[in-house]
Amino acid sequence: MAHAIGPFSTATEMLAALRARKVSSSELVDMYLKRIEQLDGPLNSIPVRTADRARDAAKLADAALARGQRAPLLGLPMTLKESTQTAGLPQTAGIELLKDYKPATDGPIAKAVFAAGACLLGKTNIPVALGDWQADSPVYGRTNNPWDLRRTPGGSTGGGGAALAAGLTPLEIGSDIGGSIRVPGTYCGVYGHRPTETAIPRPGSFPLADAPNPAALMGVQGPLARSAEDLELLFDVVAGPEVGEDAGWRLDLPQARRARLGEFRVAVMPTFPWVKPSAEMQGKVDALAGFLSQQGAKVAQAMPQVNFEQYFRDYLCLLTVQVTQGQSREEREAAAKARTGHGLLDAQADGLIIDAVGYLTLLRRREQARAAWREFFRDWDVLIGPMTLDAAFEHQTGPMRERRLRIDNELVPYELNLTYPMWAIFAGQPSTAFPAGLNRAGLPLGLQAIGPYLEDRTTLRFAQLLEREWEGFRKPPGY
Repeated sequence: MAHAIGPFSTATEMLAALRARKVSSSELVDMYLKRIEQLDGPLNSIPVRTADRARDAAKLADAALARGQRAPLLGLPMTLKESTQTAGLPQTAGIELLKDYKPATDGPIAKAVFAAGACLLGKTNIPVALGDWQADSPVYGRTNNPWDLRRTPGGSTGGGGAALAAGLTPLEIGSDIGGSIRVPGTYCGVYGHRPTETAIPRPGSFPLADAPNPAALMGVQGPLARSAEDLELLFDVVAGPEVGEDAGWRLDLPQARRARLGEFRVAVMPTFPWVKPSAEMQGKVDALAGFLSQQGAKVAQAMPQVNFEQYFRDYLCLLTVQVTQGQSREEREAAAKARTGHGLLDAQADGLIIDAVGYLTLLRRREQARAAWREFFRDWDVLIGPMTLDAAFEHQTGPMRERRLRIDNELVPYELNLTYPMWAIFAGQPSTAFPAGLNRAGLPLGLQAIGPYLEDRTTLRFAQLLEREWEGFRKPPGY
């Protein structure tokens, strides 16, 4: 390609070049397919590859572009998380019993990106049942982090995070009920947006979950990219009403509250008594708070008026209800007996045996928390804080509850890494994860901006401004 477009160009730049006929879709697809073939072996980020499909789609896109046709992603290569419902392609979610499962139809996300003209390069790796901050499964094996192959790329959208960071795709769609979009973003040094809970259709994010489920709370689908501008590009393609409501509903999101960093009212998350982030991660929070103050922003430590520990317990309880719906009563009761002895984490066991009255009480507290966020965002525009406890950790195996993370000089329970992802998840708030530079070991660190319900454009704009004025994507060495 005799032009400036390369594998680390943004999707926005690639689309502009396509429309100006400075590059063809076929050239972009071939560029990425070649890189996947050359570089993905040690990463194992894209185990389901669709080269012929991508080339065929590129030819059609080039012909459409030549006729002057326009669509938001026309001719752009991209990937989808393996668990995204896509007709004729595997959707196992890393579950060995489903290794031969291929849905017959596209889910709403696949429909949207294909209708927008995207060319599918393949599907990216995930952990078993999407239940880990790693991407390791008996179906596809383990994905490694391009910054350090000994470390996790995050999960459950781990393959997508690794592929983006390594320049193997410009865009990815993930899903998030425990940080599965934003944790890979942080561990791989890219961007991820967990949308407002009702901003993007939710069916099709897991095998056989192809119909709306009014009880499926907290889980969402959303974009990952190498730039915050690209996040909003892809968000706009997939955002919209839930399946079945599109005849009478439309999504009309408010514009961003502010245009400049100095105009933002920025609350800063405190540390919590049950776990602290690493000193380097907290140092990034402090550095950003200082930078924003210098820009003229209002900056102070603040949080919604909720009981922090009760909020975490309620999240863990509701999370357990959501992710164990397929288990029998006997399985749930047996699992509930295996308590950890950690007061907060034992809320997961409560979720296994909660009764109907307890569940409705839990949902009432969730609505009270949502009201507290609405009140909070009358005075603040965004809440910033760590995305994870530290940078990407070395690969781990064994039972989840026996795993530990070393945060500075202390070993902490693995599941306490939920502390920062869960603040946005429980109440359905939008949260944009963005790069915050490297630690002393040369690994990416990342922060998040949580925003008001249905005001995704405010956190996206905040990340876009930081990308220009503070920190942005950095390419891993060797790629």
